[in-house]
Amino acid sequence: MTYAVTVDTRIPSGAPEMDELQGVGAAALLEEGLRGIGLLEGPDGVEVEVDDTFVGVHTGGALLKIFVTAPALETAEQTVRSLVEEVLESSELLADWSVERCEVELHPDLVKESLDAADGPEAPPADVAARRARLAEPEGGTSADPAHAAAAARAAEARMRALAAQLRAFGQGTFGAAGAVDKEGGEYEPYGPETSSEDAELAAGVLVWATDVVLDELFQDAFTLDQEDTNVAECDELLWLLDDLPPRYALRYDAHFARRFLVTAVALTTRFTDGSFVRLSCVAEELALRLLLNTARVTLDTFGLLGGGVSSALERFSETVQEGRDHAWLYDDTQDGTDGSAVGEYLRRATTGPASWFTPFDVGRYVHPYAADEPEEGGRED
Repeated sequence: MTYAVTVDTRIPSGAPEMDELQGVGAAALLEEGLRGIGLLEGPDGVEVEVDDTFVGVHTGGALLKIFVTAPALETAEQTVRSLVEEVLESSELLADWSVERCEVELHPDLVKESLDAADGPEAPPADVAARRARLAEPEGGTSADPAHAAAAARAAEARMRALAAQLRAFGQGTFGAAGAVDKEGGEYEPYGPETSSEDAELAAGVLVWATDVVLDELFQDAFTLDQEDTNVAECDELLWLLDDLPPRYALRYDAHFARRFLVTAVALTTRFTDGSFVRLSCVAEELALRLLLNTARVTLDTFGLLGGGVSSALERFSETVQEGRDHAWLYDDTQDGTDGSAVGEYLRRATTGPASWFTPFDVGRYVHPYAADEPEEGGRED
């Protein structure tokens, strides 16, 4: 079976964040270390085949996606961890880096299928809430004890709050918190119901958490479409996120589109976390943000943390960053943007399909060069 193993590598604790040039160098070293590796020896001499690798560098380290064919999930994880640790140790410049996470994420449909098929005394409970508690329980816990599910929720909440500071592009005012300071240093004046500072912090933290999840799942979708040489509409394999895009264009979501969309999501979330975000640049970024917000809500709900306050904070964030656009229109087949209004003009552009989704809204908005439209012969027209 093919497993997509996510490996989170980090620079040494206390070391300054990497600049752009250092990031390029680190990516080159990692890619060189992984290049050409086909067959590995796993635990007990089991053969593990490396199918593909992706390297994504950020200021604090690198996120790797390594696709392997292995007889078991545990074998895939152990073998890939050993491989990455060896690559780091073999490079003088990366020797002090550490592997913070190495794991396979299972598609929720596969998890449900496995749970539904289970039988016997160790079978999972039929109740959805009880199953959620079992999946979220800390090591050593038992699904029968609600205290363990509560402990897992508290640990997840603490981690989210610790991540909140990484969302550098937005102050708490973006989430509707009263008395917050805006980016220019003035006091933010919220419109509508106010949210608490605690809810704003949790909303910011879960967006950072969800960023890892979204990028992981887009990596896997891009790999699946490439391996199957197909598109979302005709893909027989399970997909994580791309089938949540407007379904009317599913035939056009192929591997090339998936890679462009993935790069767009990376560029968007990088601007969120390095503090350089100003405005969304194109329709693809708007859709990537929609997926990010949906994932954030699902994550909170999984741990029982989706209360009214944090839900309102995420809604306020969405309204502010989306600049008032309602993306339900893209999912409505009755809308075609032919009414001549300002809304209609936006719809006309958006509903022409994926070919126009990576075109900047106007001059000065950033779209990553990989995802940008191919320049026309004789120069690109603005």
